[in-house]
Amino acid sequence: MRIHLLTIFPEFFATPLAVGVPKRAREAGALNVSLVDLREYTSDRHRSTDDYPYGGGPGMVMKAEPIVEALEAIRAGAPHARRVLLSPRGVVFDHAHATALANEPDLVLVCGRYEGVDERVRHFVDEELSIGDYVLSGGEAAALVVLDAVVRLLPGVLGNAESTESESFASGLLEYPHYTRPDVVRGHGVPPVLLSGDHAAVARWRESEARELTRRVRPDLLER
Repeated sequence: MRIHLLTIFPEFFATPLAVGVPKRAREAGALNVSLVDLREYTSDRHRSTDDYPYGGGPGMVMKAEPIVEALEAIRAGAPHARRVLLSPRGVVFDHAHATALANEPDLVLVCGRYEGVDERVRHFVDEELSIGDYVLSGGEAAALVVLDAVVRLLPGVLGNAESTESESFASGLLEYPHYTRPDVVRGHGVPPVLLSGDHAAVARWRESEARELTRRVRPDLLER
């Protein structure tokens, strides 16, 4: 899979891509990341990627031309690339979106900044995604969330394929509680069933706990 990150701060991604699952995926050849500096697609001597908004108002708006030209350049080599704008106006990103995007051979993530992007950019993307109802300084942090969620679903990236199948949201439920050694921590013990060696009983306990935890913490998931 190839992921193209369109940003004015490519250095933002240096450390996150060099550790953990993204690093493992790149080393395994399952992921190729292209950092696209939008300043390379500007035409003025100041390499400006933003300007004052028409009609007045606070803040700056990201110009359409650099973004559109970068998207066109990517499309020239990857005509079927899925183009995603990270935006508070987008559909809220979830596990279903991550699963769908993991099947794309090429994924483009456009990172906005300032007051947002020129409205005309939206004619050149396939969809808009939001990672929640709050304001970020830019789309880079949101792009990392999407990238991490997608990459870990790629075949061969995680050591155990069952890991992704049992995690929170994969089945529509939160994941069951986990415990490890020692057996007792400050007076809090491990549920006896997990020490019983009865795999069928453990499976039933985990399913029951996942459902109860979801009911208590995220009842909206059960309603869906």
